[in-house]
Amino acid sequence: MPTGSPNSVLRLRKHADYQRVYTASRKQFSKQMSFFYALRTPDRRSDTPGPRIGLTVGKVMGKAHDRNRIKRRMRECIRHNAALLSGPVDVILHPRRTVLEMEFVKLEREIASVFRTVQSALDKDARAAMPSDPTP
Repeated sequence: MPTGSPNSVLRLRKHADYQRVYTASRKQFSKQMSFFYALRTPDRRSDTPGPRIGLTVGKVMGKAHDRNRIKRRMRECIRHNAALLSGPVDVILHPRRTVLEMEFVKLEREIASVFRTVQSALDKDARAAMPSDPTP
C-alpha cells in the first residue's frame, strides 16, 4: 500500500507518467484551464487503483509565490472533487493565470466540471468496448 497522506495517493508525480498522458490523449479545454486524461494500462494499475491528478503551472504563470498559490488552490479543489472520478485514470490540469484571482467556489465548480467530463468520456469508452448483447 502506498505511504503518505491520502491526498498524496491522488497525485501524478513521475515524469514518465506525465509524458504517457500527453502522448495518449488530446488537449481539451474548459473556461479557465486545459486538461489531458488517459486511462492507465493494466501494468501501471498496481501502484494506485484509483485516479491520479497532476498539475502543471509553468513560469509564465508568474512568480513562485503566485504559482504556489495557484497549486494550493487547485489541490484543495481537487481534494473536494476527486470522488467524481472512478477507475484508473490519470488527469493533468493546466490552469490559466486567471485562476489566481478567481473566486474559490467558481474554481471548484470548474474542476468538478472537468472531472465530470473526463468521467463521462471514460464511461462512454467503457460502454463502447463492451460487446453488444445479441438478441435471439
